[in-house]
Amino acid sequence: MKHQIINPSNGIYAATDDYVHALEVSGANRQLFVSGTMGLNEHGNAPEDLDEQLELIWSNIDRILCDANMTVANIVRITSYLRKAEYAKRNQAARIRALGDRRVPTTAIVVATLDPTWLVELEIVALA
Repeated sequence: MKHQIINPSNGIYAATDDYVHALEVSGANRQLFVSGTMGLNEHGNAPEDLDEQLELIWSNIDRILCDANMTVANIVRITSYLRKAEYAKRNQAARIRALGDRRVPTTAIVVATLDPTWLVELEIVALA
């Protein structure tokens, strides 16, 4: 599977170090669409701390990817649902830690989550 970042340089705002406009993928045979994943522990409880929830979210995503014989290297799209706009920078930092140098199309949306203890929810698409 090959990835190619698409960042036009004319007639559109510039991409940033952690943001790409698009990602072209070729040669993928499998698609994995992951439901919104919360920062819940194995008992279904959400810690009160945002950073703890973000760590659990990425740990839960890693477990899901592992069961599909994939890793974060297979992620091609992330949508973040944030309870508050001020969570954006910490969500961004957690995403960068999780993905390392990989950059994929991302969207962050501020929403009222179904449960007020869920501070962030992530939805991903992965290809292999």
